[in-house]
Amino acid sequence: MTPALEPLRKIAAYALCQDSSGRALLVRASPRSGTPGAWSLPGGAVDHGEHPFHTVVRETAAETGLSVTVSRLRDVLADMRALPSRGIVLHTDRLLYEVTIRGGALRDRVGQPTDLARWFTLDEAAALPLRPFTATALDLPPAPVDLRPDGPPELPSFYAVPGPDGLHRAQRFAAYAVATDPQGRVLLTRVAAGYPGGGDWHLPGGGTDYGEQPGVALLRELAEETGQRGRLVELLGVASHRDAASLGPEGYPIDWHGVRAFYRVNVPLPTPPRVLDVGGSTDAARWFTPSELVGLPRTEVTVEALRNAGLV
Repeated sequence: MTPALEPLRKIAAYALCQDSSGRALLVRASPRSGTPGAWSLPGGAVDHGEHPFHTVVRETAAETGLSVTVSRLRDVLADMRALPSRGIVLHTDRLLYEVTIRGGALRDRVGQPTDLARWFTLDEAAALPLRPFTATALDLPPAPVDLRPDGPPELPSFYAVPGPDGLHRAQRFAAYAVATDPQGRVLLTRVAAGYPGGGDWHLPGGGTDYGEQPGVALLRELAEETGQRGRLVELLGVASHRDAASLGPEGYPIDWHGVRAFYRVNVPLPTPPRVLDVGGSTDAARWFTPSELVGLPRTEVTVEALRNAGLV
């Protein structure tokens, strides 16, 4: 049993880098970290307003001395760990990017959260105390280096806290669906009045709950917002958008940063959409043919996701 701990959330991005021999680049957690001696992929927290794509390049350079180029988004996942020594339980949404080296040289660090960066064969890595998300990325069994909490607390999907300029700020991770049916129609939802983007058509989905995996959250939101049952097909990408003074139902401006993973979802047995979560940020749901999407008022993330899916 873990004691009562303060729940926190963060979004982080990591580099999955393997050389021509198949060796993986890993970094070791220093005594300043929550899991001293554990090895993980290089990376770290996404700053407010920063795209995770840039985070992974910045953090890899800081932790290893190497400059990298991002090849593609590999995976998005979430995990929880308890840190009793700090009095917190932490939920982290992790974005994993495949990268290649473009220059630099490995270096050690003193007095930082990570202190060593090294190349390991997969056999060598399997003998290390690996953070679970790193073991998953390398298809290796994880070591029990993270203390799991008893269960997730019930918390909102984001927090608005005072920023350094006095304006409240919030960072939120969400998952959305580019959902299609056997006829090739696309399922969209309309943003309710009083919310940012009110009246625009948006992808079904929303913020993930504390302790919830993105795919699970997405299928839950799809059912709540549209009444549809879907199947995850593939991860299409991640969008990052900052609205420095968003005004919603809170009634005061919030410096808002949203990081949104979007997935291709198949709905094999479509039904007339209906919003089950009445009174929330969605007031309508509808199937559209590709031709009906032309000229339709859509949110920024919807445009980006439909473009990635080759539908516009």
